Amino acid sequence: MISTRPKEPSTTTTQIPRANSLAGDVYEAIFNQLMSLKIAPGARITVDNLVREFNVSHTPIREALGRLEGEGLVVKQHLVGYRAAPQITRHRFDELYELRLLLEPAGAAKAAEAMNDEKLAILTEAAGVMTRSDNRDERANYSAFARKDAIFHDRIMEFAGNELIREMLTFQHTHFHIFRLMFHRRVTEEALGEHQTLLDAFAARDPGAAAKAMRIHIEHSRDRLLPAFDEI
Repeated sequence: MISTRPKEPSTTTTQIPRANSLAGDVYEAIFNQLMSLKIAPGARITVDNLVREFNVSHTPIREALGRLEGEGLVVKQHLVGYRAAPQITRHRFDELYELRLLLEPAGAAKAAEAMNDEKLAILTEAAGVMTRSDNRDERANYSAFARKDAIFHDRIMEFAGNELIREMLTFQHTHFHIFRLMFHRRVTEEALGEHQTLLDAFAARDPGAAAKAMRIHIEHSRDRLLPAFDEI
């Protein structure tokens, strides 16, 4: 016999979004600590310590660390646990910037050729120039900009139309590693101005100006971060 008694409301559908949101919040918190160097490169990351710090269970911590491992920011060692990824070497730094200078100016030129109002709006949002914040938490601002910078450059390469080059640059996790070299407000403020110059070139649909602006942006980024190696 089929019962006509109303079923008790299920809580499953409400628990999943909360869990996902919690895992995302934990991920962002650890990401911020890594990018702002509160967790130093190479430092051990203890799950139990994070559980106590964030007052959450082990599950969202492990989910967040797994995601960060996929982004190259965390390394998992068998029978040892997690560590923050080591700082990139000067040699690796030089290689990354050589790669970027070979690929990204040409990509910016192609993106300018393919530019339309919809793509320009997406790039403007990603560039971060419209969302400059006076938030007193500079570490959070710095971490947020590191992510926006990665998205901005990835979108440019997406609009350039070469998925192989885009995937190659994404796989290097370039922006996350270089931003960990130096936590400094100047890195963010000067880069925002350079983003605006790139946006101006895209708005004008000018491939030559876009390539030049990208080259200058990458060269200045390299020069801003080079002093970090004097401190390592």
